[in-house]
Amino acid sequence: MLRDKSNYLKILLTIFFIVCVILPLVQMFANIDAASFDAVVSQPLFASAVKNSLTASLLATLISVSLALLLSFCLARSNMRLKNMFKIILTLPMLIPSISHGWGLKMLLGNNGILTNWLGLSEGIYGLTGIVIGSVMYSFPIAFLMLADVLAYEDASPYEAADVLGINKVRQFGSITLPYLSKALISVVFSVFTMVITDYGVPLTLSNTGFKTIPVMLYEEVQGFDFTFGKGSVYGILLLTPAVIAFVVDLLKKEQSRSNFVNKAIKPRKNILRDVVCYAVCILMSLTVFFPIAAFVLQSLVKKYPTDMTLSFDNILNTFSQNGDTYLVNSLIVSAVVAIVGTVVAYLCAYCTARTHGPFSRALHLMSITSMAVPGMVLGLSYVMFFSGSALTGTLAILILVNSMHFFASPYLMIYNSFNIINKNLEDVGATLNVSRPRILLDVLVPQTKDTLIEMMSYFFVNSMMTISAVTFLAKSETFQLSLLINRFEASFNLGGAAFVSLMILFVNLSVKTIAYLLKKAMKKSKAR
Repeated sequence: MLRDKSNYLKILLTIFFIVCVILPLVQMFANIDAASFDAVVSQPLFASAVKNSLTASLLATLISVSLALLLSFCLARSNMRLKNMFKIILTLPMLIPSISHGWGLKMLLGNNGILTNWLGLSEGIYGLTGIVIGSVMYSFPIAFLMLADVLAYEDASPYEAADVLGINKVRQFGSITLPYLSKALISVVFSVFTMVITDYGVPLTLSNTGFKTIPVMLYEEVQGFDFTFGKGSVYGILLLTPAVIAFVVDLLKKEQSRSNFVNKAIKPRKNILRDVVCYAVCILMSLTVFFPIAAFVLQSLVKKYPTDMTLSFDNILNTFSQNGDTYLVNSLIVSAVVAIVGTVVAYLCAYCTARTHGPFSRALHLMSITSMAVPGMVLGLSYVMFFSGSALTGTLAILILVNSMHFFASPYLMIYNSFNIINKNLEDVGATLNVSRPRILLDVLVPQTKDTLIEMMSYFFVNSMMTISAVTFLAKSETFQLSLLINRFEASFNLGGAAFVSLMILFVNLSVKTIAYLLKKAMKKSKAR
């Protein structure tokens, strides 16, 4: 009987995902016709845009993953101090929109950029070089966190055995480290490549007339007067294809993988030269992260860079005069509701898939991770088509819904993995003692997963606060999001306003992350007592 009740919830959640993810995508597919396909493909810039997108994405992925691997080794395989501080600094770029990275790079190395003028460079950094650098800044933290987490749990036993056998460090890296990292590297490469090739924020600010990417062409198409659902759908499918391929490869890789258990943590030996090199690498990368933030502060607080460097609050006042305060409130409302609703739905889904059995568990699990294969721009575009003319159009509700679906997979997997670690016999024991599943869920599972719940809520909030991709085509003047104000300032070349909005988003997200950290720390202290 209990299982029957859980099946009702599974069916309800499955229907929810069908309506909120599958049907909008089906609607988008249905709008494709031969005329629309020809209209897109026959454009003069289309072939070069495809080539540009692939070139920039491949280069950015290679550099981003290489840097992430290097920095991960610096933290995991050295005796550096202040590792947590470096880890926080290196992940700061995750807290601002991708378009802010483009703006930060333009402020530093644009035609009138701070470093451009200081170094006396003849021209700014636009086109392929700028897009690659901006994309690396945007995607690097994700790759870094994924690899740092994997290296933190590597077993020391194979290395100790290799030392006893006299195998040198180079052979150890090739025979032990790389095979251990291989599955993680596949995930990281596909994740970064998908992020970069589907992003329009960085290319939008750093493209020039001769170098456009597919996401930028889609954005310009939707903003144009001759936009049709058919042409938008063609662009959507183009962006969806690499994401789906990455999703399928990663899914197959996970299905074939086996669990690894840590027997002994790796303790780096004393090596002063190695530690000095690691310090130098981490400090250099930290400065690279800080430069755009420093540029945001400078641009926000001067009257007009570089013609008038007088200290002024004009950019701040101008931002609020253009309804910046209203857009901030909209973003806070949407982010807070997404954090609550998204976490509750993800928690219930993970409970059904990890803690119950039945014919719907596997289907619901696949539904729950489907959003990983759908780029934000594509999901937002599909919502425009599917919900056109409905009561949701132009409301905060549709922004909450699209953000909940866009960012659903990662928090879901967080709690799904946590549930799989907890004793599987709890529900069976509860059934023999006549204790209901809701009681076990609320009294046992929730207290044991409080840290994960806090992490899930902060993930939903932070990403909803800074996203531009999923909401770009859905927000109206009354529901405009703060992050989208950067797009508006981009159109009017308002560097100071874009800088201040980026700082506002960074401040809010840092505050949320700090609160989450303090809550988890307080819970650990109370548990220790």
